[in-house]
Amino acid sequence: LIVNIGLDGDILAGAALVRGLRACQRDDLPVIFVASDGRFEARLQAVRAGGDAYLLKPLDVTNLVDSLDRLTLGGTQAPYRVLVVEDDPSLAERYALVLEQAGMEASCLSQPQEIVSTLTEQRPELILMDLYLPGCTGLELARLIRQQPAWLSTPIVYLSSETDVEKQLDALQMGDDFLTKPIDDAHLVAAVGVRAERARTLNSLMLLDSLTGLLKHTVIKEKLASEVARAQRSGLPLSFAMLDIDHFKQVNDRYGHLSGDRVIKALARLLQQRFRQSDPVGRYGGEEFAVVLPGCTPQDARQALEQIRQAFAALRFRHGETTFSVTLSAGIAGDAGYADGEAVNAAADKALYAAKAGGRNQVVIAD
Repeated sequence: LIVNIGLDGDILAGAALVRGLRACQRDDLPVIFVASDGRFEARLQAVRAGGDAYLLKPLDVTNLVDSLDRLTLGGTQAPYRVLVVEDDPSLAERYALVLEQAGMEASCLSQPQEIVSTLTEQRPELILMDLYLPGCTGLELARLIRQQPAWLSTPIVYLSSETDVEKQLDALQMGDDFLTKPIDDAHLVAAVGVRAERARTLNSLMLLDSLTGLLKHTVIKEKLASEVARAQRSGLPLSFAMLDIDHFKQVNDRYGHLSGDRVIKALARLLQQRFRQSDPVGRYGGEEFAVVLPGCTPQDARQALEQIRQAFAALRFRHGETTFSVTLSAGIAGDAGYADGEAVNAAADKALYAAKAGGRNQVVIAD
């Protein structure tokens, strides 16, 4: 529900309307307030009415759509992945069952020597670990985990009957929190859920571009390398596409950087909508984007990119009383005949350059 908080000239009428609606039937309905008044009192009444967002006029439609995405897509996120490291199998299974009933994915490990292979296979977002394990301590195992660069930021939460504060503080040198046994189910679920959510948010900040929400440059290159290796093992096709907004500097010079950001976000949203969830999409840098297309031939990729090129050219952007449109160019390379991801990347970049040199607003496949 999108509500003007100042209905009929009353600064708080919209908030009163939403309170009444929530009281009688729809307490769970996400609400976005739009307002010309940014004062504290109006914002406070919007919060008390259960508002989820507060946007000021003149309304930036991009911010509105971002808010809509956040409020309507939040329930689709994948379950948190938790690894329970506990030498008592029955206790480990109990913890795992409690977490699974709360909607998480939980796996158990009782043999510390299997930690490296288990982390690689399970890729947990949080590790719930006993402080005392067979053959080593939880602190020693945590040090071993932290030696692996891939797991430096994975939160480790100790769950132990140890009540000695000094020993708890020693353990926290390599861990993130300490929960004391026995622990009731609700407390366990809440503690793990909050920390897993924070870890996922921090991980997203490290992996995703802040403006577009797409993968960052280094991440998309890692995805390309791994998918090229996978394609070579399986014999299935793979394509890699690089896209660049045409004459983007002119957009910034004529209409300002805020308009330029809206153009970039519009293309990012278009790419997210048109490609599969299994197709990694990244912001390669500035106004340049990249897409990895597993199982897709260059010809199929070209067909998809042509549709995106046409759809992007049809978009109309507004700056004051002026409307304008923008085009894009794209280069595509398949994995056949290339040694690795770097070679595929270079071929797609060369094809993109050919599209630019050929007049822009076109899609070119590498030789």
